[in-house]
Amino acid sequence: MAGRLEGKVAIVVGAGQQPGETVGNGRAVAERYAEEGATLLLVDINEEWAEATRAAVERHGHPASTLRADITREEDCAAIARACVERYGRIDVLHNNVGRSRGDRKTAEMDADTWDAIMGMNLKGMFMTCKHVLPHMVARKAGCIINISSTSSLSARPTVTYKTSKAGVNALTQHIAMENARHGIRANVILPGLIDTPMAIERRAQERGVPREVVRAEREALVPMGRMGSAWDVANAAVFLASDEAGYVTGVILPVDGGLLEKRG
Repeated sequence: MAGRLEGKVAIVVGAGQQPGETVGNGRAVAERYAEEGATLLLVDINEEWAEATRAAVERHGHPASTLRADITREEDCAAIARACVERYGRIDVLHNNVGRSRGDRKTAEMDADTWDAIMGMNLKGMFMTCKHVLPHMVARKAGCIINISSTSSLSARPTVTYKTSKAGVNALTQHIAMENARHGIRANVILPGLIDTPMAIERRAQERGVPREVVRAEREALVPMGRMGSAWDVANAAVFLASDEAGYVTGVILPVDGGLLEKRG
């Protein structure tokens, strides 16, 4: 039986795997896309991490290659789209998985340069990758964009920039969906909740000087389902949105959060 993404060409931005005990969202999405038959361009600022992901997806028997890019640079974003078309002839799926929260603070304590850096990666970077992929999709009258946001965009958060940038990702994605629906292009956004990834667990444990299990237990206690999700939960949602099964789904904000947002009442 053919995979759900058989014959599709997908760009995964942020495909590299940070060191840690668990799998990250970028790696998991790349592996699930490959399992379902996609050809992949794996983009990351860290070449070593991207190559590790390529090695992981190779076993699925579909073409995959890597590209180093810094999405805060527009020339790099243009190069991502250009490389995919040059190598594989088209772009069916753009999956944007890059983001950061390091350095975020309360509003009155927030440094303006750090605000710009977080916004530059989380929001401007997604805008620029979409900007340079869209003309290729419009020309073919087909394409799918999946942007990774966060439940933080819709819930209370003690710091200002990450929440604001991810709320911007939601609005950007819905705008792209409406703007390009007549061209046969779909755009949707996934809101991961508390997911057990190296970015979520390893950094917090290191910064606080506590064992990983302390961080995990604190986060699990917040989730109605009583456990954190895994990157595979996010990846499975991404497979659906990238597949023809979601051919009539666009402009959707999809939480993958174990019911976390339902706590708002």
